Amino acid sequence: MAALRNPPAQDIRITDVLEALSHPLRLLVVQRLAAHEREGRETSCGEVLPEISKSTASHHWRVLRESGVVHQHRDGRRLLLYLRRADLDARFPGVLDGVLAAAADDPAVAQVVGN
Repeated sequence: MAALRNPPAQDIRITDVLEALSHPLRLLVVQRLAAHEREGRETSCGEVLPEISKSTASHHWRVLRESGVVHQHRDGRRLLLYLRRADLDARFPGVLDGVLAAAADDPAVAQVVGN
């Protein structure tokens, strides 16, 4: 199995983060991960986007992971992920909260999977 590339915190770039968050489906992922974060748990990839095909979801996981928005790792056969809030808040204070607040009012995010 190929290793997953999770960039070190110091290598996370704002341009990569904003590009990753520019897609409504990825914003939905971040919203769902933020909700799971409040519950204090990591999430399996299939649990976050059960309504999306695996190939489509894999593309979005890669974009979010390689930009530094999420951390993804293997746990046996499962892939788990979590929002890299601490790293993002340290690098770009307030950006994640601002994006989540804006996404909550964005109809494109709500409609992306018929939410």
